[in-house]
Amino acid sequence: MSFKQFREDIACVFERDPAARNTFEVLTTYPGVHAILHHRIANWLWHKGLKWLARMLSTFSRWMTGIEIHPGATIGRRFFIDHGMGVVIGETAEIGDDCTLYHGVTLGGTSWKKGKRHPTLLDGVVVGAGAKVLGPITVGKEARIGSNAVVTKDVPEGVTVVGIPGRIVRKAATKASSELEDRRRAIAAKIGFDAYGMADEMPDPIARSIHNLMDHMHAVDGKIDSMCRALNRLGDHTCDEALPELEKETFVCLHERLKRDEDGVLPEGTDIADEKPNA
Repeated sequence: MSFKQFREDIACVFERDPAARNTFEVLTTYPGVHAILHHRIANWLWHKGLKWLARMLSTFSRWMTGIEIHPGATIGRRFFIDHGMGVVIGETAEIGDDCTLYHGVTLGGTSWKKGKRHPTLLDGVVVGAGAKVLGPITVGKEARIGSNAVVTKDVPEGVTVVGIPGRIVRKAATKASSELEDRRRAIAAKIGFDAYGMADEMPDPIARSIHNLMDHMHAVDGKIDSMCRALNRLGDHTCDEALPELEKETFVCLHERLKRDEDGVLPEGTDIADEKPNA
């Protein structure tokens, strides 16, 4: 362990936790930082052959932080454990750089045999609260594992996995998917609608339905444009008239209704359709 590495472990807290205010607070009140510091020392002792001393230090760290990291585990740079209580990391676990774990995460084994029996997390992996990643599997770079998921099979790079057993709900971005997303954003901007801030981060079924509607609208727009060009070539200028713009005031009733309820839930027995936009 080097002082530079420890400084990186502290600095990454400010990048991933908006509640962090200053270095003194992080050093004195963040159990995840304490656990990492203890582990880096215990891991050094482990590799020097002082295994009992390393185990004693890791046990002390568990008492102090509620986080159990076996001193034999390999952990990369800028590792962050948020909240931390109940995190368990097994002996043969390997964690790459810039990974993040939340409370209740288990990187565990599925076998009593010696040898590699815990998971490997490549760079940039995020594991949500309560998730269990079990066995000698590999989680690809920049993958996301949702809260309370149970993962027992390899996870490809850049995907999002949720559920029991873990299943992929969001595939890694490709050139084709990026172009599709750009088209969706263009359609959304055209009609004055934006639901993508939430949809990008959450595998929401309603957001996916909206995405499909956007794709359909884009296809219909494309066909109408082709028909208009064909009519123009035939001398019919019907399509020269501009379509009326959709103004934000059209949706003011919905906006005001949701603002009145702090939780975003409409009062029971009411209907959005009953609301009339303000003049």
